[in-house]
Amino acid sequence: MSRIDRRFAALEADSRTGLIPFVTAGDPSPEHAVALMHALVAAGADLIELGVPFSDPMADGPVIQHASERAIASGVGLGDVLRWVAEFRQRDADTPVVLMGYLNPIEMHGYARFAQDAVQAGVDGVLVVDCPLEESAVLEPLRIVGLQQILLAAPTTAPARMAKLCEAARGFLYYVSFAGITGAARLSTADIAARVAEVRAGAKAPVAVGFGVRDAATAKAIAGFADAVVIGSALVERLAGATEADDIATRAREFLAPIRAALDAP
Repeated sequence: MSRIDRRFAALEADSRTGLIPFVTAGDPSPEHAVALMHALVAAGADLIELGVPFSDPMADGPVIQHASERAIASGVGLGDVLRWVAEFRQRDADTPVVLMGYLNPIEMHGYARFAQDAVQAGVDGVLVVDCPLEESAVLEPLRIVGLQQILLAAPTTAPARMAKLCEAARGFLYYVSFAGITGAARLSTADIAARVAEVRAGAKAPVAVGFGVRDAATAKAIAGFADAVVIGSALVERLAGATEADDIATRAREFLAPIRAALDAP
């Protein structure tokens, strides 16, 4: 079993909902990128979604776009991200790490080279926003070495395509709560509960819900019908501007702790 599979199996055994925070690698401070990852785990993260900075993040809203811009301006590249994951693994051998990003940096790195480097660093999966299931043959070198491709589904996904996604899903299936970009403030849990229930019934992997989750209340509402909750823009916004390790860790803890408590509450 992969780290992702083991983690979701443990969550299911404990009847707990997973908490998956997203942060952009190298933001707010490249110097403290690894410390931030450890702080997220200490604050209750079950899996870390680590964004690879990219110049044209078309699926992301302004908050994460600006985080990518700041990281790129600091010189952060894919090699740095892999190095930070490897350093994180020196102290944490268990928490799954999924790289979220776009196809271009992987293609530039070279698919086979990236696959080997990512596995060696301790990466568990990749969520490539602009590489849908229909085009995923290019990522076969990643799957061969054991990296799990996290697939995306949305409210606009047609039933026939949803069935294919459910069949192909590995690690977890990421359900985008609405048609739009990250960070939008129009999440309606009532509108997606039935849809997610249908997806979970057909999926061969757990279902995580993201986009629009901003606080403990929305996370708790989603916990009633999802296997995990992904929260990104609100956390990235909270971390923005921090430059010291202690401040970064404190902001991460203060943001995630209430969400973790809400997810674990009866």
